Amino acid sequence: MKKYLIALLSVVVLFTSCNRDRSKPNIQYMPDMYVAVPYEPYGINPKMPDSLASLVPPSGAVARGHSVMDYPFTSEGYNQALAEFKNPLPTTDENLANGKKMYDIYCAVCHGENGDGQGVLVKNGKFLGVPNYKDRAITEGSIYYVIYYGRNMMGSHAGQLTEKERWQVVQYVQKLRNGLLPAASTDANEVK
Repeated sequence: MKKYLIALLSVVVLFTSCNRDRSKPNIQYMPDMYVAVPYEPYGINPKMPDSLASLVPPSGAVARGHSVMDYPFTSEGYNQALAEFKNPLPTTDENLANGKKMYDIYCAVCHGENGDGQGVLVKNGKFLGVPNYKDRAITEGSIYYVIYYGRNMMGSHAGQLTEKERWQVVQYVQKLRNGLLPAASTDANEVK
């Protein structure tokens, strides 16, 4: 008996929900789920008048893993960083190893494995005029500044590297520049 009652109820629901008359809407179960109130993602919610304030970070906030650069993005700021900005990290094998890893990921495609400005993109003619580190008057501060803000054709890498990783890359570039690291092997058959 229950089976027949359920079947009859299902048929009744099916026929009442299927309506050929398009001028009036069908019956909806829980209509508020079908017809939601569209709010703008960053708009003011009338039910919560202070909702916009919760989306704005507080004044002076810095994203996790990032730092504020004390030098402005100007020629004077670059010259000031060149003269006085120093690396706070100690030079260790661990820092140099991670600096090399980050350099290989983000820098070597343009600057080359040896810092000679002959990366893959330069060799393929995508970019021209990438400098050799040995030909430049650069310091720890200027390298960090350029990684943070970018300079000339080079864009900023502050979003890709944390502050510590930037300083590790600076250490690695300084070692490359001073010739203290072995040159990359060009022999494909050499066993590493």
